[in-house]
Amino acid sequence: MNLEKIQSSPTLEMVNTVLEKQARGEKVVSLAIGEPGFPTPRAIIDCAYRSMNEGETHYISSYGLPEVRRAIQRKALRKNGINATVDNTIFITTKLSVYASVLSISGERFSVMVPDPGYFYSEPIILLGGDPVRYKLSDDFSLDMDEVKKNATTDTKAIIINTPSNPTGKVLDSGQLKELFEFCRERRIYIISDEAYEDVVFQKQHFSVGSFESKPDIVISLFSLSKSYAMTGWRAGYIVANENVVYRVYKFLEHTLSCFPPFIQRASAFALDNGDEFINGFREEYTSRRRLLLERMSEIEMLEPNQIEGSFYSFPRYRSQTRSIDLAKRILAAQNVAVLPGTSFGPAGEGHVRISFAGSMEGIEEGMLKLKRFFMEEGE
Repeated sequence: MNLEKIQSSPTLEMVNTVLEKQARGEKVVSLAIGEPGFPTPRAIIDCAYRSMNEGETHYISSYGLPEVRRAIQRKALRKNGINATVDNTIFITTKLSVYASVLSISGERFSVMVPDPGYFYSEPIILLGGDPVRYKLSDDFSLDMDEVKKNATTDTKAIIINTPSNPTGKVLDSGQLKELFEFCRERRIYIISDEAYEDVVFQKQHFSVGSFESKPDIVISLFSLSKSYAMTGWRAGYIVANENVVYRVYKFLEHTLSCFPPFIQRASAFALDNGDEFINGFREEYTSRRRLLLERMSEIEMLEPNQIEGSFYSFPRYRSQTRSIDLAKRILAAQNVAVLPGTSFGPAGEGHVRISFAGSMEGIEEGMLKLKRFFMEEGE
């Protein structure tokens, strides 16, 4: 069974340790969780509430409400430059969309290339009987096309990219994406583009690789409302892809989840059409939190911060020979501060930790002060 091939996650192990500490009444400062520290905007909640009161609590199409699919189409063109029709869209929570996208293009024997370091893309591929092949990123976490070309084979069905990146904070520019697109178009390799953090950008403009196509073809674009609108618990997202991929995802949903709640989709359509003011407000807050994190990190000699161009994570290198999983455990034990070990995101993440600044200013201040104390004691 493929489920047995998946090893336990160092991240979940860390989360479980945090929960155990909290259950014992200990205060833990979490710089680990990737969740916006804001409530969902009231106008979005009110839209879902009205929808429920109006009776939208029953089965709907596995494709999604027509209204939300039209909103997805409008947003994809307006913000991403993707020339899609409604038939190129389907509503699906973004984490599941990784699995569903790979399923839609998989075959008897296949491999999918995943970034290293990168998000947890290998597990869905393994569940589907495929072979995840890691491609290392450049030293600045940009795409290394030599690495991509070296690892691509005749079994390669897709290459997954994530921009802005979790955990590195890298935003891929249009030049890098154009080179990747041309390579994949020539080889007929799909690009699965995870753009969950598209609205959390600081130093660059987000660019969607799907905008290179006159209509969706080899690019499968994955989007989320979780980070943009502080809607993590709503499980709201969508795919924009060619009609065959969308139909295959539809069949998968039809025979598994049936559909997503219509009132969530109604609220999602509202957010996509009217939510830019929420995004802008959140981005201003993240900019302040990013500035505070970098200021406090500059006071810790044993941490080498990377450039944070997007997302709400820093992925600094630390000056120690300790394995990142052991270091994260020691920080938690000594200071009750949770960070994630770099190896959670692949072998190339060793020597790094991931620090989230999605939480409150007070939490960042306290957590970084304790990290400074830990590393000062380490250096003694």
